Amino acid sequence: MKSSLALTLIILAAPISASAHIHMIKPTPRVDSIGGDANAQKSKYCGSPGYSRAAHPERVTQFKPGATIRVMWEETISHPGWYRISFQPNGEAFTVPPPVGNGGFPTADETGVTDPATGSTILLDRITDGVPGAMQMADITLPNIECDNCTLQFTQFMTDKAPYTNDALSDDIYFNCADLTLSNTAPDPAPDAGPVDAGPDAGNPAQDDGTLRGGCSAGGSTALGGFAAFALLGLVGFLRRRATR
Repeated sequence: MKSSLALTLIILAAPISASAHIHMIKPTPRVDSIGGDANAQKSKYCGSPGYSRAAHPERVTQFKPGATIRVMWEETISHPGWYRISFQPNGEAFTVPPPVGNGGFPTADETGVTDPATGSTILLDRITDGVPGAMQMADITLPNIECDNCTLQFTQFMTDKAPYTNDALSDDIYFNCADLTLSNTAPDPAPDAGPVDAGPDAGNPAQDDGTLRGGCSAGGSTALGGFAAFALLGLVGFLRRRATR
């Protein structure tokens, strides 16, 4: 009996491993990054080489032009740095900032900048890194256009990997993308639901004081830990009752 209980404790207490570094949760990402290849996330511009949008229509999310939506993500492996959210109206080509000087990290806040070469726009830059393992989020407003081949890009810039590079396979940046369509015929969000696609953690909106561009909640792995603890207490009680019979 004691050995069975010890084994159960080990299983429930064991952490859930994830080789990916960032995991965009909403809007629906191209791939479920948890358990995926972390090196694939380094491949610009979307971290999913060989992915076919046409083969995965179930992962395309539709919004109205100009909608304000909530982007949600987890950082599964902690790194110092910041996040950026960008939008491409046609395809998946995005701007990756060049080094400053000889391998220095970018320092400018490029929110609102549109790259004339790719047509991509940085919707929100320099989003503050939050608590690893907790749900993090930021509200962004989509462009007021219609498009049927647009992409939302979420990137993490890590400042512990100097010198900085923006090569095709960079050690300094991780990429996630979500495929979107913007259409005037998209369904309206539910009344009083907050930002579109807000999800279960909508009670913790991103801060808008100009200094902190993100937020976190007690979701994600924290909630999973609470469930495991609850299950563990129930199991211990059950085994004790069995032992007294």
